[in-house]
Amino acid sequence: MKAKRVPYIVEPEMLRQLAKEKGYLIMAHNYQIPELQRIADFVGDSLQLARQAAETDAEKILFLGVDFMAEMVKALNPEKKVVVPVLCATCPMANSLTEDEIAKAKEKYDAPFVVYVNSTAKTKFLADYLCTSANAVDVVRNVPSDTILFGPDKNLASYVAEKTGKCVIPIPGEFGYCHVHNFVTAEQVLRKLEKYHDAEVMVHPEVPEQVRRLAHFVGSTAQMEKYPMASSSKIFIVVTEVGMVEKLRRLYPDRTFVTIDSMVCYNMKKNNLRNTYRAVLNDAPEVKLDERLAEKIRKLVEDMLKLTVSTQESKK
Repeated sequence: MKAKRVPYIVEPEMLRQLAKEKGYLIMAHNYQIPELQRIADFVGDSLQLARQAAETDAEKILFLGVDFMAEMVKALNPEKKVVVPVLCATCPMANSLTEDEIAKAKEKYDAPFVVYVNSTAKTKFLADYLCTSANAVDVVRNVPSDTILFGPDKNLASYVAEKTGKCVIPIPGEFGYCHVHNFVTAEQVLRKLEKYHDAEVMVHPEVPEQVRRLAHFVGSTAQMEKYPMASSSKIFIVVTEVGMVEKLRRLYPDRTFVTIDSMVCYNMKKNNLRNTYRAVLNDAPEVKLDERLAEKIRKLVEDMLKLTVSTQESKK
């Protein structure tokens, strides 16, 4: 079927109206461009969005993020139509871990494999446990083993090892990282602190250890949303992808949020108003996922929630 023509200039309200007319629920990740975050029905991290989608009555979902996130939404909502602006918005870190590397690590260490949610569906299929950046420490702490295989992010693995005291072996090792977070330096953060003396530093656990040491708070994007509420600071240096400050500024208009300007995920920025309008107009490209993979992801999520519920209750 021939694709329908898209206006050369697409205004946010045009896109919002078209999505409404065609019955789409719009879900955007925290790292999307501000214009897309502002028209979304829900903005959050990957697991928040996947679970939120399951709680809605909408039969069609427009997902704005990268491919592994869209796979999660589809896995937890197999009966719903999930459409993305482009199929090329991917995650190099998720793609860094191969099935062969997982098999070799399992054979060598004979240890349970905890996979970070920022991974492909094929990687999740080979996992024993699933975690997010928010609950990785709790998941690993509750896995009945002192040695853990963890992939694909080496920096999150380092953070988990630090917090749990367990032997956490990163796979694929030195090559498993988010390029946005891995290459931020302590010097960049210190330069911001020189300018904003009273600021508190919030960092994502995907950053290197030397950057984590400068933090007042280490946490996922979902946890960063809540931290300013508990803090007396009026200024925060946000050490994660720059898109996160859009949501923080909306939530806390009386606070100042400072970015590290080099922290841009160009795959997240592949979604724009025009290609998003085209996706809604043509109901494509649609996310497809093998049911065998989807079933395993659903089980991993279910097991993860069971594994961490007692820990979460004890923190209340």
